[in-house]
Amino acid sequence: MRTLRTAFGLALLAALWSAHTTLAQDDTLTLSLSRDWGYGGFGGDIQGTFSFHVRGPADVERVEFYIDGVNIGEDAQAPFDLQFVTDNYPDGPHDLYAVGYTAEGTTLRTQTITRTFVPASEGGAAALKFLIPLLVVIFGAMGLAAVVPLLTGRKTVHLEAGARRSYTFGGGICPKCKRPFGLRLLGLNLLNGKFDRCPYCGKWSVVRIASAQELRAAEEAEVEASRGQMPDAAPEEKFKKDLDDSKYQGL
Repeated sequence: MRTLRTAFGLALLAALWSAHTTLAQDDTLTLSLSRDWGYGGFGGDIQGTFSFHVRGPADVERVEFYIDGVNIGEDAQAPFDLQFVTDNYPDGPHDLYAVGYTAEGTTLRTQTITRTFVPASEGGAAALKFLIPLLVVIFGAMGLAAVVPLLTGRKTVHLEAGARRSYTFGGGICPKCKRPFGLRLLGLNLLNGKFDRCPYCGKWSVVRIASAQELRAAEEAEVEASRGQMPDAAPEEKFKKDLDDSKYQGL
């Protein structure tokens, strides 16, 4: 019985704490920033056009926005947002916050966000420091994707017409031999297709990714072409066939 009372008491305390936390959260005004254009780097350095975003209780009617204690504007309609340009303020660290007013006259203040406004030249240089390594990685991956097939894909494959094949990474139709084949994962992606090697004729070309209908049509065309290339029947078989056909002549 004592265990039951203890469990009930703990559950009641948990419910009260949850209700208290919910009410506290409902009275909280939260500020966030978003970059509309410019540089938002590491360490709190920013440059360009940014926006305040304030979220809070449903009864907030008006929000004022502040930089270093100076009111730079307000918004009287939710969602509460305000755009600003860092170049309009001195370079260096700045404190950003907002104050909201509810319908009952309560004043709520957001947390303070500190950001360092940097000049456009410094922001551009910092962006290049981040962008150049990223471009090196991207172009390095593209180069690797082009080199690996060149080193590993030298042999041709003999596949009977109409044989089943896999298009796991998409399929294309070789512009040279017109046969469909599955594209490789490491093929070099270009704007108008994929630079890949046909496993049947061994030719390299830019292959457009084909639809399922196009691949099926190419497979059927491959089968029809192979039928037209079948060798003629042996002379003995041809003689027997002509003999059988002569039985029905004149009937």
